Amino acid sequence: MSYHRRQRFVHGVVGWLLATACALVLLDSLSLELFFVVAFIGVLVLIELVTPVSVTPRWQRRLRWLVALGLLVFGYVIVRRILRILPESVL
Repeated sequence: MSYHRRQRFVHGVVGWLLATACALVLLDSLSLELFFVVAFIGVLVLIELVTPVSVTPRWQRRLRWLVALGLLVFGYVIVRRILRILPESVL
């Protein structure tokens, strides 16, 4: 059963990444920062969708490091965006 959930998760992530890239290209908004943010949010949603309620499989426990690294990069992107918006006199 865990193998099927893992396989469903991998298929979901690949599908989400492809859909994200296609949508951003169609909207003419493709940038690395925006792709990362939308892809990361999608991966977090997929993790919640495939996680069983009672037990966390070992392969999903390893995703914690990936999520922690993603949160750090997400924070960096947000700080960069905020600094870009603020006028120079505030800094």
